[in-house]
Amino acid sequence: MADGVKPRVKAPKKAAAGEAVTLKTLISHKMESGQRKNKDGSLIPRSIINRFTCEFNGKSVIDVTLEPAISTNPYFEFEAVIPEAGELVFTWYDDDGSVYSDSKKVAIG
Repeated sequence: MADGVKPRVKAPKKAAAGEAVTLKTLISHKMESGQRKNKDGSLIPRSIINRFTCEFNGKSVIDVTLEPAISTNPYFEFEAVIPEAGELVFTWYDDDGSVYSDSKKVAIG
């Protein structure tokens, strides 16, 4: 597990049935491409978030594959339609096998 990795999510607590809401995510991560060298001249191993997913009540909302060119602390902003009350689950997958997750409940109101 990489040091200092922290996922953050901003999602509404309530939405009208069928409403499209804006979701914002950010994960603190160094995102080392594997192409840079350290002071000794040896390559720094690749360490990136290689996949990001979001599900609502178990159904896929977004599934993104990330490549080494992605910036440090990747930020995503996207919309999702909320058909019913439920839970959004956000998951980030790291090269080292670590999985980081956060969830937000959305009520219909």
